[in-house]
Amino acid sequence: MLHSNKHRWLLFFYSIAAKPVSGRVKVWRRLVQAGAVQLKDAVYVLPYTDAHFEFFQWLSSEVVSLGGEAMFIKAEKIEMLDDAAIINLFNRHRKKDYAALERQLNDIESRIMPPLKDSNIKKLADSFHKCVKELGEIRKIDFFSDEGKRLSAKIDDLGGKLKGITSLSAQSQPAIEQKRREDYQGKTWVTRQRPFVDRMASSWLIKRFIDKAAAFILIAEGDILPSDAAAFDIVGGEFSHVGTLCTFEVMVKAFSIKDRAVKKIAEIVHEIDIRGDEYRNPESPGVEEILTGIQMTAETGTEALEKGAAIFELLYLSKTG
Repeated sequence: MLHSNKHRWLLFFYSIAAKPVSGRVKVWRRLVQAGAVQLKDAVYVLPYTDAHFEFFQWLSSEVVSLGGEAMFIKAEKIEMLDDAAIINLFNRHRKKDYAALERQLNDIESRIMPPLKDSNIKKLADSFHKCVKELGEIRKIDFFSDEGKRLSAKIDDLGGKLKGITSLSAQSQPAIEQKRREDYQGKTWVTRQRPFVDRMASSWLIKRFIDKAAAFILIAEGDILPSDAAAFDIVGGEFSHVGTLCTFEVMVKAFSIKDRAVKKIAEIVHEIDIRGDEYRNPESPGVEEILTGIQMTAETGTEALEKGAAIFELLYLSKTG
């Protein structure tokens, strides 16, 4: 929100051919996304900031590239409209945005009635996090009102309720059988071909905490599992998904690995593999991009597994070093 006793304004004027309509729509969308409001016809206003000044510079160039004309000016005041009237214009637009968002939040709240199936909890969580993102976007262009604070409090309250039903869901997870590390030394570990996050992370976990002499074999889904091997993240394997837990999380619990850094890595693996919204770790998208690059460029599955495990080792060290 902008705070100033004296407001200055940026007025943007443009003209562009009616056809193709895509050009006009593109410019209009850019203005709306920036929070600009329309004064009349093709005249838009934003409060003066360096960022808005630069935005109008780039938008002017874009309009010209589309065959149109554009200019903008800085004004201390706008004749026939005092600052209060302009601010009210901005606030009316944001009020509509907030009202639409609050209807979505009320709908989510009305559907939080335990017990809920895991699939329904995920749908609610997906909707909730879209609302969180949307609130952030609205607040970026809410230059004058305090309405965003009220909805932030509402979102915090709703987030607490969602965590509550997520916790109830976690409590209903099937029990994980406990394993002894000494029974898994020098093993051959088998998993599926084309490894990605869960298998990469699990192989790192095995070498780091369970079986330092582990050897890994990748087989196709449906192949017969070797009788003397320990299989993970594969149908019929000893270690695989349980309830809403991914293989990595199952192995952490099965071998009672209590390490704070491993717990944070488990959250990242869960978010990427299960597409769950319990954690929303900001590192997850970056880790996923790196692992996707490894999967796309590795010449063999074994190479991908090794490179992926190396990434998780670096991630672990960054959290413990």
